[in-house]
Amino acid sequence: MVHYKRSSTALLAAAFVLLACAAIIGLDIWRTWQARVIEEREAAVSVTNMARALAQHADDTLKEADTVLVGLLERLRIDGAGPAALERVHRLLAVQVKELPQLNGIFVYDSQGRWVVNSQPRLDNTQNNADRDYFIYHREHPDDGPYIGPPVRSRSTGKWIATVTRRVNNADGSFGGVVLATVDMAYFQRFYDSFNIGKSGAILLALNRGTILFRRPLREDSIGKSMADAAIFRDHAAKNASGLAIIRSSQDGVERINGYRHLQTYPLFVSVALSRDEVFAEWRADAYMHMVGVLILVTGFAVMGRRMVAQIDQRSIAENEANEARAQVEKLNQTLERLALQDGLTGLANRRQFDVALAREMSRAVRSGKSLALVMIDVDRFKLYNDLYGHLSGDECLRKVGKSILSGERRPDDLAARYGGEEFAIILPDCDAAGALAIAEQIRLAVRAQQMEHAANPDGIVTVSLGVGCLPEVKRDMSVRDLIGVADQALYRAKGEGRDRVGV
Repeated sequence: MVHYKRSSTALLAAAFVLLACAAIIGLDIWRTWQARVIEEREAAVSVTNMARALAQHADDTLKEADTVLVGLLERLRIDGAGPAALERVHRLLAVQVKELPQLNGIFVYDSQGRWVVNSQPRLDNTQNNADRDYFIYHREHPDDGPYIGPPVRSRSTGKWIATVTRRVNNADGSFGGVVLATVDMAYFQRFYDSFNIGKSGAILLALNRGTILFRRPLREDSIGKSMADAAIFRDHAAKNASGLAIIRSSQDGVERINGYRHLQTYPLFVSVALSRDEVFAEWRADAYMHMVGVLILVTGFAVMGRRMVAQIDQRSIAENEANEARAQVEKLNQTLERLALQDGLTGLANRRQFDVALAREMSRAVRSGKSLALVMIDVDRFKLYNDLYGHLSGDECLRKVGKSILSGERRPDDLAARYGGEEFAIILPDCDAAGALAIAEQIRLAVRAQQMEHAANPDGIVTVSLGVGCLPEVKRDMSVRDLIGVADQALYRAKGEGRDRVGV
């Protein structure tokens, strides 16, 4: 009887151990395979995100260059091409090339391809660009939109450059020349070098017709080469706006995960490729480590029966991962909440936060019987500033004005906000008219102190007009519109009396 019991127990224990070991090994195989699937999915997401970022970067880069050309055409149309006007244009172009790191140069050519004016220190009158692809294109095509030509070597610097051009029309609509902005390929290289694509990865920027503008890694014959027969272009980029493709290279035999995307505004596309071997390198190392770990675990379980310890370890790992995921979600929610209440351009509170804060302070003032002040601020002649200097400079102007307005937040409950467009406001709880006037005057002087050039303003610098509204005693039948109306009237009074002043 005793012998029977022992045999049954031994068989049961052996069966249990064999079943548990098989389950552990099977689960590890499944986990390893799932990890591989996840790794491949994350690699696909990674190349997709990189392609999106690179496409946006290229779009923004070319857009900035194109915006410069639009402004240049407008200046030439208004000021003409006299010596004095060209000298002013030359100074402007030199400043723009200095301020925009992607620009190699800006040029204006007449209808014969002769150099009229450019951003270089000295104009070389011996050069002629009538043989360039972009010049021939604009001469033969009457449309006045931007044209992105194939890459060329600059005749002024010898560097490889990308070209963004627009046609110059005479008053009768005939061909009058070309304006050209050149983008230094080194600008793309610096940006592309910031991405980790491994040793066998690649980044490509090309025209929609298949001409390579830039490639990382850069080869001797890469720039300007046609890739019309390459699989990524022929079978994918030429047919779809964006996507993923797994392609084995015919040159080095490396299989790569390719993500590609066309630019929104200009006829180019980008492609990012990661080697599958490099993508799975960490997974393979992790799989080998897990295999060794499972073998040790199974051996230890068979000898010592420590299955419970393994379960506790696995549960602990799962709990840690859940806690980390929860913390990441909470952090993301906090970030989203902050962005929802902040103006993206100036960093001040946005209109939504302003409305909530003003309603809250009105209710608080009703309960406490204290005063509430509001200062409305408007940038003087801002539309003329935008027309004169462009929207990029206009955005920078608003950022600097916002920084000056932020100096008016002296107490924790004060709130500076962007009210809309070039209008700002600052809420001043428990502040009388005299205190609000002092803060408004400080903001006005702070804006003037920045000495931002504004040729269309009488003083030649950016100024602001401010209106101070104050309710000494907030009653229950009053609303936020009452306070805003008072401040608005004061603002209009300040503007009516000549601007650059505080109205009360």
